[in-house]
Amino acid sequence: MDEQPESPAGPGAENAASLDRRAELSEFLRTRRARLKPDDVGLPDFGRHRRVPGLRREELAQLAGVSVAYYTRLEQGNGRNVSAEVLDAIARALRLTDAEHAHLTHLAKPKQHKKKPTARTEHVRPALRQLLDSIEGVPAYISGRRSDILAWNPMAAAVFGDWSELPVQERNWARLVFLRPEYRDLFVEWEQKASDMVSYLRMDAGCHPDDPRLSALVGELSVKSEEFRRLWATHDVKEKSYGVKHIRHPLVGELTLNFESFRLSDGTEQSLLTYHAEPGSPSAEALRLLASWGADATKAGTGTSAP
Repeated sequence: MDEQPESPAGPGAENAASLDRRAELSEFLRTRRARLKPDDVGLPDFGRHRRVPGLRREELAQLAGVSVAYYTRLEQGNGRNVSAEVLDAIARALRLTDAEHAHLTHLAKPKQHKKKPTARTEHVRPALRQLLDSIEGVPAYISGRRSDILAWNPMAAAVFGDWSELPVQERNWARLVFLRPEYRDLFVEWEQKASDMVSYLRMDAGCHPDDPRLSALVGELSVKSEEFRRLWATHDVKEKSYGVKHIRHPLVGELTLNFESFRLSDGTEQSLLTYHAEPGSPSAEALRLLASWGADATKAGTGTSAP
């Protein structure tokens, strides 16, 4: 499939307000602190009434080895002049994952660089499109910024739906998961898929808070989906990696597929994602059947003309 050129998230997308980095930093630290209890980090809990869940600011500051006033300023969104060493100490105290640590760094110490045009079209290199076409029997696609779906092979269309029938701006995983009911049926563990999508968008937002299209996408989903609003408020972040997805396909039934995500090293922030079944498994046989049916599987597999 040819690449998908980017399109604005909707009317007025180019004028959408950017995400407030200070507010993002404040809420991220607050939510990470709220999930910890004193006994989680080896602090005594004297049974005093806690007005808010989780550690107090003074407890977190003690663990990180910084003053309460310093940590309070940071949690209020003032990350100016904070050192990498202090961020590392706070990340250890909060028991952040690698992805969360990177997100904290993006928020507190944004890279100083020339602004790149965030509205430019993302291109998939011809060699990558050839690679997709050469991968037979394995669903594979290229995703870009904001969870946009840029290019895919016929097997991806047979499993997930023929994205070429969608308007360009709709070829976006977050929109598909939250706004199209058929994807609730497609993913057996839809709630986990939805949570993952929001976590990926949060990572993107930390790296690109001034992206008007990302802000427009978040705004649109927040208006249209209560579930998105709830998950967005958790401030959870995650990198695409690997795992297992359970698909409920209308033609071949339930599929258990292992997925792998490969971040491209060409500076595009694109990823190649592949899905494969265990050799000899019912899911492997189901994929073989879908591959043999070709375009017929693509048209019938979603139950609709535009999944």
